[in-house]
Amino acid sequence: MELYANDTKAHDEARQGEAFDSTSPKKHFNKFFYVESYGCAMNFADSEVVASILENNGYGSTRQAEEADLILVNTCSVREKAEQTVRKRLTEFRKLKHIKPGLLVGILGCMAERLKSQLLEEEKLVDIVVGPDAYRTLPDLIAEAGTGQKAVNVILSRDETYGDIAPVRLDSNGISGFVSIMRGCNNMCSFCVVPFTRGRERSRDAFSIVAECRDLFDKGYKEITLLGQNVDSYYWNNPETNVSVTFAQLLESVAQIGPSLRVRFSTSHPKDITDEVLFTMAKYPNICKYIHLPVQSGSTRMLQLMNRTYTREWYLSKVARIKEIMPECSISADIIAGFCTETEEDYQDTISIMKEANYDYSYMYFYSERPGTLAAKRYQDDIPEEVKKRRLQEIVDVQWVLSNESNKKDVGKTFEILIEGNSKKSADEWMGRNSQNKVIVFPKGDHGFKKGDYVNVLVKDFTKGTLLGTVSK
Repeated sequence: MELYANDTKAHDEARQGEAFDSTSPKKHFNKFFYVESYGCAMNFADSEVVASILENNGYGSTRQAEEADLILVNTCSVREKAEQTVRKRLTEFRKLKHIKPGLLVGILGCMAERLKSQLLEEEKLVDIVVGPDAYRTLPDLIAEAGTGQKAVNVILSRDETYGDIAPVRLDSNGISGFVSIMRGCNNMCSFCVVPFTRGRERSRDAFSIVAECRDLFDKGYKEITLLGQNVDSYYWNNPETNVSVTFAQLLESVAQIGPSLRVRFSTSHPKDITDEVLFTMAKYPNICKYIHLPVQSGSTRMLQLMNRTYTREWYLSKVARIKEIMPECSISADIIAGFCTETEEDYQDTISIMKEANYDYSYMYFYSERPGTLAAKRYQDDIPEEVKKRRLQEIVDVQWVLSNESNKKDVGKTFEILIEGNSKKSADEWMGRNSQNKVIVFPKGDHGFKKGDYVNVLVKDFTKGTLLGTVSK
């Protein structure tokens, strides 16, 4: 559908020029910042917003921490291991402060929200603590920290979306870009800390999203991933016209920017992905046929304890509906082993749902209790770690078989691949992904292709996680 026709299209174009001016001259910077990002794609997208704010306040980016006047770590609190990794890096940066007086170290994101006082006072690892909704205040916090004070802002917002800020693309390949469409989450899954660290769900205005996507396309980007904790619940009401925009309508508007612009999105909550979204995906060839559909557990009892709001049977019916509308669609999942009170029967339900859903690949973890979550308050983390690890390994083994079978079925097929760059193993090979989000590697040869080109590739073989092919004749 034409979401922004007639007078609203003019408003869209005005917003594009205002928020995403790509003609500004390069600035000369006397101060530099270094940022490391951990966790989900939303964190990496947030770091690009932070980079924009800092550049507008006199800071240039550097890839070397030793060169920086300001070091920022954008953090994740979803799993304990991620927090341990961040603590180790902060300890290393604290040593750097002794070598470079005046260096400021700050922590951003979910871990900042959760552990603010501990990081500032007990461990004295950082000078600045900034929550996900307070990045606009960074310049003031930096100035405050520069006087020797500890600077903190972790106030959550009900309306902050950073929709008017043009992100600075950090470490970009110039081909694929992330665009955040919403923030926060209203799904109170009992195991998840996100609602407490990122706040309530709110959707960014559709004009700024489409403008940012169009600007990336005009700059030569060929693929955009729309990001949100739960993209399918995107819902924005235009205050000027009182017209509402759903995720399916937004998805269609981005797809209409150009047929050579690939569109992806992540993540979907099973309860919110609609037939409207699925039919929109099927309608547009440039919307990639891939859905990340976290299941977490195959046991209805576990799903109820997790507060996932669906049953095993309902989830499998959603998978069937996806395959009915888009038989070629690839599906992946998140899976947790060893959640509170999980029995062997519950665990076997997870094994069986994996086989029934026939996931192309999965992201698999054993349960890590996060302080402050509903599960931490209500349930006992009573599954021994050795049991968690054993179940997780068996889940990994099952997924390997499923992925192997999925890749085997692709041998002999030809896919359109977007070249993202050299393969990791050889500069003589290109690497790209197909619509189903599978990585395909193929020899460069003398075809004259370049990064960002679309190429038809015939799959000849495969490894554990990669399809191997040749340019189709």
